[in-house]
Amino acid sequence: MFEFLIKKLKAHPRKIVFTEGTDPRILEASARLLSGTFLTPVLVGNEDEIQKAAEEAGFNIRGAIIIDPATFADMDKMVDLMVELRKGKMTAEQCRTTLSQANYFGTMLVKMGYADALLGGATYSTADTVRPALQLIKTKPGSKIVSSCFILVRPSATGDREVLAMGDCAINIKPNEDELVEIAYETSETARIFGIDPKIAFLSYSTLGSGKGEDVDKMRHAFEKARAAYPDLAMEGELQFDAAVSPTVARTKCPDSKVAGHANTFIFPDINAGNIGYKICQRMGSFDAYGPILQGLNAPINDLSRGCNAQEVYSMAIITAGLCKD
Repeated sequence: MFEFLIKKLKAHPRKIVFTEGTDPRILEASARLLSGTFLTPVLVGNEDEIQKAAEEAGFNIRGAIIIDPATFADMDKMVDLMVELRKGKMTAEQCRTTLSQANYFGTMLVKMGYADALLGGATYSTADTVRPALQLIKTKPGSKIVSSCFILVRPSATGDREVLAMGDCAINIKPNEDELVEIAYETSETARIFGIDPKIAFLSYSTLGSGKGEDVDKMRHAFEKARAAYPDLAMEGELQFDAAVSPTVARTKCPDSKVAGHANTFIFPDINAGNIGYKICQRMGSFDAYGPILQGLNAPINDLSRGCNAQEVYSMAIITAGLCKD
């Protein structure tokens, strides 16, 4: 998976903003990225402090771009654009103050074209990554929400890798039917970037009417709307997880389905199910989990776990930059 993304980035090198420029995990990942010459880190913060932190930790960040909000030459231009983007909700002085925060400043670097993508959140919450993105980058045409998915990877018995996509596990707490349709489409698009030919299962505690209830109806109706909107996508719903992944169970519960038993892209009814589901796969199924990968934005912006390590920063940087359109 990473070989494919690195090859793509070597053909079209990118710049990625790291909003926490002095964090040792960010510096270690940046040094490793710089040695690969396919992705240039843009580190936000005071240059002297960043260089000192890198030197003390023993990381060579020569070649990284360091931008300090306090001395940024185009700050006036950035403030004017942010005032315009906020459409009267913030004064110029409020914008200038807000842009002293690395998450907002970094997001505006992407908006203004100083970088192609952003990865933040090693020391702050998902909300503090998503909020500036929604306010400044905004959703892309045709998208009404920002959603997320996780890509899960493990070696298969054949020596290849098994790759799955799961959404939404991190952003939308209780999506409605129309939001689930959008989540399914965006997750299928993300899945394709990672080499998955999406076979989508709308998950439930019911398989094709075997159970009753409001939550079952929601997933069935979401599937029906998605099928009508995207007839070329392979999908089925509503499905229990065993029917979605086990050919044996699928032959019993839904023998006429072309997706059941072979699903690789899973749409959960809410964040509870999604978050629990991907973590069960990660911890008990020995999958590596990459994400949350944010979907629906006008530019690639992703969030790190505050418990991440340098390897995860490195991997997520490649994934985030790999989402850039050629």
